[in-house]
Amino acid sequence: MSGPPAPRVPAYRRLSVDERRAQLIATAQGLFAHRVPEEVSLDDVARRAGVSRPLVYRYFPGGKQQLYEAALQHAAEELAACFDVPAGGPLSERLGRGLDRYLAFVREHGEGFSALLRGGSVVGTARTTAIVDGVRRAAADRVLSHMAVRRPGPWLRTAVRTWISAVEAMSLISLDEGELGLDELRDYLIDLFVGQLVITAAHDRQTARVVRAAAALEPPDGPVSALLDRALRTLAPEPTGP
Repeated sequence: MSGPPAPRVPAYRRLSVDERRAQLIATAQGLFAHRVPEEVSLDDVARRAGVSRPLVYRYFPGGKQQLYEAALQHAAEELAACFDVPAGGPLSERLGRGLDRYLAFVREHGEGFSALLRGGSVVGTARTTAIVDGVRRAAADRVLSHMAVRRPGPWLRTAVRTWISAVEAMSLISLDEGELGLDELRDYLIDLFVGQLVITAAHDRQTARVVRAAAALEPPDGPVSALLDRALRTLAPEPTGP
């Protein structure tokens, strides 16, 4: 009897310079999505792309480090763009749509996302750290744009960037724990955002104005109103006995 068929190698075809570079980046990103960078070699990338190792070096003479940074930059741009959702409607709904895309990206890219945000890879450099920080800043800028804030003060910007950090942290923890559903996590993160803004508004007038403007667009029976109702019920004094 004959053995199992050999794995199919993609047929080589001539591509333009830009197309070939994009193909190699996409191939590397796919590998980094499921394995930490230390476990991915240029041979792995060449084999998956159906090209030779020298061809990979032709496009990325810096070797694995340069290819990793290119894949990281591409993934970072995709991640930051998750909050590029249509304007209009309640802020909580827009954030919900952005979080749906963000959390789906996290689950799809798994190990690669962990390596991206934890920054613990041996291939990490000042450049990769700057790429990761750029993701966080870009995501915060997109959230602030949904809040119609052109010049956020230090309190508001800090609150939004802190929330982005919380989104990252809980996304990483959810990968480790594997128990939180995406819808459940999204709703929690929206509640966390509202709570953080309300607390910050007690310290900052600009944030208070933003919260009032955003609250005016929320439906009376929406998630924000429900959150505030739940909070008030939780904090209400317990009835005393007879």
